[in-house]
Amino acid sequence: MTPATDPLAPATLGPVRLRNRVIKSATFEGATPDGLVTDRLIAYHTAVGRGGVGMTTVAFLAVAPEGRIQRGQIHWRPEALPGLRRLVEAVHATGARISAQIGHAGPLANSRSTGSRSLAPSRRFNPLSLSFDRAATRADLQRIVDAHAYAAALARDVGFDAVEIHLGHTYLAGSFLCPKLNRRTDGFGGTSARRAEFPRRILAAVKQAVGDDVAITAKINMTDGVRAGLRLDESIPFARTLQADGHLDALELTGGSSLLNPMYLFRGDVPLSAMTAALPPWVRPGLRIFGRRFFRHYPYQPLYFREHALQFRRELSMPLILLGGVTDLDGMRTAMRDGFDYVAMARALLREPDLINRLRRDPTARSLCTHCNLCAASIFTGTHCPWDVDGTAALLRADAG
Repeated sequence: MTPATDPLAPATLGPVRLRNRVIKSATFEGATPDGLVTDRLIAYHTAVGRGGVGMTTVAFLAVAPEGRIQRGQIHWRPEALPGLRRLVEAVHATGARISAQIGHAGPLANSRSTGSRSLAPSRRFNPLSLSFDRAATRADLQRIVDAHAYAAALARDVGFDAVEIHLGHTYLAGSFLCPKLNRRTDGFGGTSARRAEFPRRILAAVKQAVGDDVAITAKINMTDGVRAGLRLDESIPFARTLQADGHLDALELTGGSSLLNPMYLFRGDVPLSAMTAALPPWVRPGLRIFGRRFFRHYPYQPLYFREHALQFRRELSMPLILLGGVTDLDGMRTAMRDGFDYVAMARALLREPDLINRLRRDPTARSLCTHCNLCAASIFTGTHCPWDVDGTAALLRADAG
């Protein structure tokens, strides 16, 4: 197998040299109860660093206080920088690279938790806070564009190797792309080109802020998985536009809406009781009634986003990251033969942080992850796999705050 098709061979992502093509994708760690880096967060990422990944991604570092999903998330501010620098240095000591996922939660923010009114493209009722989101003004959008640039520059300054801009899952930038959520009639709504204007401004501002100092990637939806949501006939042209803009070193292809259809992203079992219990108390009664409609069941299969992603691969020349059902070397090699440049993993690495090292030792090894999705129910209390047997889950659950 040539280096170009070997997922465990060294590779280059923009200005960054990776020891292999495997990226730990962003998964909210639930390890920052005070909005600051903790020993638990460092343990989370150094575990996968020691386990062999090329790069790990710190999940959702909000660009503004109201852009947090809930209070216990890091947002970019001077008080957070010493801890983030300590995290970067600890991951680098394992031989891995580290990326900062930055973004604004928008309609996914819970104003009861953050203390700030949630923003959305258009005014809408928010079931998370039982109040109405405020339609973002042009001044809001410019402030948030500037906040992305500021966050990216801070990420570079504390030593991150890459920044990932969250444009998917109907967070704020992704919700502008979604026709169901974006009912604006100004220059940021209506046609697909106008709905793409806000995300494009974010990427341009980030590129201007950091230049070629760090790798810049973006996570984008191929489809929202909901009626009247973003579909392939709009997301592929959007990706072509981003390629032409030239601000990115790679695109990570995903799908689903954390707001409208979260299981489209996860696939596999739906542990409804556990998921309901993890949500705020005032949301639980409604989910007990309508939960099966919200947490829809999608059978798990390996490389479940592959067919959609192949359509992007045929249309684009830029580097692409394949996400979804990547759990073994067979899947990784299929992705490389298909022309994808990197693969992203999440649940399999929660189950086994050392999976990549194990695959190096035994190329026929299979992940122990069963796709039960109980890890998704733990995201606000310390994301972990309940079936972990090597002590990592116990460490992540410990209150190191």
